[in-house]
Amino acid sequence: MVEKLKNWLSRFYIGIILLFMYAPILVLIVLSFNQSRSRVVWGGFTLSWYKSLFSNAQIMDALWTTLVLAFLSAFIATIIGVMGALGIHAMRRKNYQVMMMFTDIPLLNADIVTGIALMLWFVRFLPLGFTSVVVAHITFNIPYVILSVMPRIQQMNVSLYEAARDLGANAVYGFFRVVLPQLASGILSGFFMAFTMSMDDFVITYFTKGAGVNTLSTMIYAQIRRGIKPELYALSTIIFAFVFIILILVNYWPGASGKGKRAEKDY
Repeated sequence: MVEKLKNWLSRFYIGIILLFMYAPILVLIVLSFNQSRSRVVWGGFTLSWYKSLFSNAQIMDALWTTLVLAFLSAFIATIIGVMGALGIHAMRRKNYQVMMMFTDIPLLNADIVTGIALMLWFVRFLPLGFTSVVVAHITFNIPYVILSVMPRIQQMNVSLYEAARDLGANAVYGFFRVVLPQLASGILSGFFMAFTMSMDDFVITYFTKGAGVNTLSTMIYAQIRRGIKPELYALSTIIFAFVFIILILVNYWPGASGKGKRAEKDY
């Protein structure tokens, strides 16, 4: 009886947590199908907001800018982060600890401090615009990539690379054919983490963007006083559905469970 009560309480507790996490998203999804512009009055089911979404040039331009910015900054940050993680791992213990401490600072630092600091730097050396936003996003994305790749480097079997070198492989060939495949999962996680953080960022983008550069976050912020357009509810619903489908495919794709079991066994 006590065990059943504990199980019920634990499930209830988890349910409350999930409710607080996803209730706002469920409300947003419902509003995307609401014919009325009001957020408190249900005017009937409609798909008109999804139709008008793709004909809204302002939202499409902001979405395109956001996606290009996120992909470009995440891609460059991943390359720099992987090289940085390999370099930090090769350091002596004391230098390693110092570099990891400096890597943690951007994660713990307030975004507004980073945004203002980058803005002051760009005003002095680089005109504010799309390029400055890309550089700013690369800057705060690099630590996420390093921290995603570092655990894989620590678990890497160095003997395989040394064996490849003994068998005649040069350093470049050994890196791309032996080292990189072992780090693939960490690199992919770091890339998606950087991509997500770049799409989600507002504060740093707001301080480092120039005139005429608008991402989804800055465009929504500009519309708050006038009221959020229902088309943005539809766009947010599409993004959430896309991420949800990707998670289902990753976790339930045939063979994925087997890979997970093998990974746990190797670990």
